[in-house]
Amino acid sequence: MSECPHVSELPRPEPAPLSETCLGCLAAGSHPVQLRLCLACGHVGCCDSSPLRHATAHFKETGHPVMRSFEPGESWRWCFEDGSIV
Repeated sequence: MSECPHVSELPRPEPAPLSETCLGCLAAGSHPVQLRLCLACGHVGCCDSSPLRHATAHFKETGHPVMRSFEPGESWRWCFEDGSIV
Protein backbone atom coordinates (compact mmCIF):
# COMPACT_ATOMS: atom_id res chain seq x y z
CA MET A 1 0.00 0.00 0.00
CA SER A 2 1.12 3.51 -0.69
CA GLU A 3 0.06 6.93 0.51
CA CYS A 4 -1.28 9.22 -2.16
CA PRO A 5 -1.95 12.97 -1.94
CA HIS A 6 -5.68 12.39 -2.44
CA VAL A 7 -6.06 10.59 0.91
CA SER A 8 -5.20 13.74 2.89
CA GLU A 9 -7.99 15.58 1.05
CA LEU A 10 -10.70 13.15 2.17
CA PRO A 11 -13.35 14.27 4.68
CA ARG A 12 -12.95 12.96 8.22
CA PRO A 13 -14.84 11.05 9.38
CA GLU A 14 -15.62 9.30 6.11
CA PRO A 15 -19.07 10.03 4.70
CA ALA A 16 -21.99 7.77 5.51
CA PRO A 17 -23.03 5.46 2.66
CA LEU A 18 -25.86 6.96 0.60
CA SER A 19 -27.31 3.48 0.01
CA GLU A 20 -26.69 -0.16 0.90
CA THR A 21 -26.23 -1.26 -2.72
CA CYS A 22 -25.44 0.11 -6.15
CA LEU A 23 -28.54 2.08 -7.09
CA GLY A 24 -27.41 2.19 -10.73
CA CYS A 25 -27.45 -1.61 -10.89
CA LEU A 26 -30.77 -1.71 -9.07
CA ALA A 27 -32.34 0.68 -11.60
CA ALA A 28 -30.89 -1.28 -14.53
CA GLY A 29 -32.01 -4.65 -13.16
CA SER A 30 -28.38 -5.77 -12.90
CA HIS A 31 -26.58 -7.42 -10.00
CA PRO A 32 -23.36 -5.83 -8.63
CA VAL A 33 -20.42 -8.19 -8.15
CA GLN A 34 -18.79 -6.14 -5.39
CA LEU A 35 -19.50 -2.71 -3.96
CA ARG A 36 -17.29 0.36 -3.54
CA LEU A 37 -17.89 3.41 -1.30
CA CYS A 38 -16.78 6.85 -2.51
CA LEU A 39 -14.82 8.42 0.33
CA ALA A 40 -15.62 11.95 -0.87
CA CYS A 41 -19.42 11.77 -0.89
CA GLY A 42 -20.69 8.33 0.22
CA HIS A 43 -21.88 7.14 -3.20
CA VAL A 44 -22.07 3.34 -3.42
CA GLY A 45 -21.22 1.84 -6.81
CA CYS A 46 -20.35 -1.54 -8.27
CA CYS A 47 -16.77 -2.55 -9.09
CA ASP A 48 -15.21 -3.08 -12.50
CA SER A 49 -15.97 -6.81 -12.29
CA SER A 50 -19.66 -5.87 -12.44
CA PRO A 51 -21.15 -5.46 -15.92
CA LEU A 52 -21.98 -1.74 -15.54
CA ARG A 53 -18.93 -0.50 -13.56
CA HIS A 54 -20.76 2.25 -11.68
CA ALA A 55 -17.88 3.05 -9.26
CA THR A 56 -15.60 3.94 -12.17
CA ALA A 57 -18.42 5.88 -13.83
CA HIS A 58 -18.87 7.86 -10.60
CA PHE A 59 -15.17 8.76 -10.60
CA LYS A 60 -15.32 9.84 -14.25
CA GLU A 61 -18.42 11.97 -13.61
CA THR A 62 -17.31 13.59 -10.34
CA GLY A 63 -13.53 13.36 -10.16
CA HIS A 64 -13.79 11.86 -6.65
CA PRO A 65 -10.57 9.82 -6.67
CA VAL A 66 -10.65 7.47 -3.65
CA MET A 67 -13.08 4.64 -2.94
CA ARG A 68 -12.90 1.83 -0.46
CA SER A 69 -14.33 -1.64 -0.56
CA PHE A 70 -17.89 -1.71 0.76
CA GLU A 71 -17.78 -5.47 1.28
CA PRO A 72 -18.03 -6.97 4.78
CA GLY A 73 -14.61 -7.50 6.36
CA GLU A 74 -12.74 -5.45 3.74
CA SER A 75 -11.30 -1.96 4.26
CA TRP A 76 -8.79 -1.45 1.43
CA ARG A 77 -8.96 1.76 -0.58
CA TRP A 78 -8.32 2.45 -4.26
CA CYS A 79 -7.25 5.74 -5.81
CA PHE A 80 -8.43 6.10 -9.41
CA GLU A 81 -6.06 9.03 -10.00
CA ASP A 82 -2.98 7.09 -8.93
CA GLY A 83 -4.22 3.69 -10.09
CA SER A 84 -3.19 2.03 -6.85
CA ILE A 85 -4.28 0.70 -3.49
CA VAL A 86 -3.80 3.39 -0.83
